[in-house]
Amino acid sequence: MPFTKKPHAFKAAINEVTLGTGDKAVTIGGENTYPFYTFDNTTKNKPVIGAEVSDIGYENEPEGYKAFFGTEDMVERAKKAAAMDEVAFICLHFAGADPFGANKSVEECIEKAKAVAAAVDKPLVIMGCKNLEKDTELFSKVSEALAGKNIVVLSAREENYKTVGASAGLAYNQKVSAESAVDINLAKQLNVLMMQLGVNPKSMVMNLGSAAAGYGYEYVASTMDRVRAAALGQNDTQLQMPVITPVSTETWAVKESVAEEADMPEWGSREERGIDMEVVTAAASLSAGSDAVILKHPESIRTIYKLIDALC
Repeated sequence: MPFTKKPHAFKAAINEVTLGTGDKAVTIGGENTYPFYTFDNTTKNKPVIGAEVSDIGYENEPEGYKAFFGTEDMVERAKKAAAMDEVAFICLHFAGADPFGANKSVEECIEKAKAVAAAVDKPLVIMGCKNLEKDTELFSKVSEALAGKNIVVLSAREENYKTVGASAGLAYNQKVSAESAVDINLAKQLNVLMMQLGVNPKSMVMNLGSAAAGYGYEYVASTMDRVRAAALGQNDTQLQMPVITPVSTETWAVKESVAEEADMPEWGSREERGIDMEVVTAAASLSAGSDAVILKHPESIRTIYKLIDALC
């Protein structure tokens, strides 16, 4: 009996959201099939990769990373990352704003963001330091400083969505990422609250949370699967926002990526371990439903780009 192919494309679709402006603007979302189901329908917008550039920690980076970027200057590293064809956007990670760390001022962070925006033509995503008070101030002020750049602030949480949503999403017409803690109900609830505030759902993305592979990652994958199934299979408009997953901050912080070879010689190269962890986690996130992943190491970026290109 001959095989009869029966493609199954859903009538519902993920919202399309555009990041940045001009020729280098990038659109994510738009799909109406499960990830990489190209046998059901063509992929409208391929998943994309963002390059994380942090304002601290360069001295602790692996040698291959240092060799590629050649400088600890945030602006110069952002320019080098933006020059990679595989990179669709730049994620500026202001970890140095942490009051319990370097405690850089919001004004200093904004000046760096403005300098990068003037130096590169690819879209920008702004990541904070995970301190609620500092991030709320940073996201609000950077949205004003980069008005017209169509940036993404990563992320608004339940505790600060009103301030961040009102400033970034309403006052300055930026894109807002709604961050929840690996739970479909919390993700939906926050999306509803943001929309009730007045933020256009087509100006929203989701950060559903992440973890390095092997560190409870099964909860991340199952949450993404459930979100995508509800968005497409049930036409749940409150879950149809594209997903951006910050992989780098999770994978380069676990012991496999930070333990020195002198301490764990049987584990082999520290840099290779970190790259492997980043690649595996990014591949899993894309397979589960991420429309964009944020990576750090150039080798990870190249590898995941080849994966996307081969499967789309």
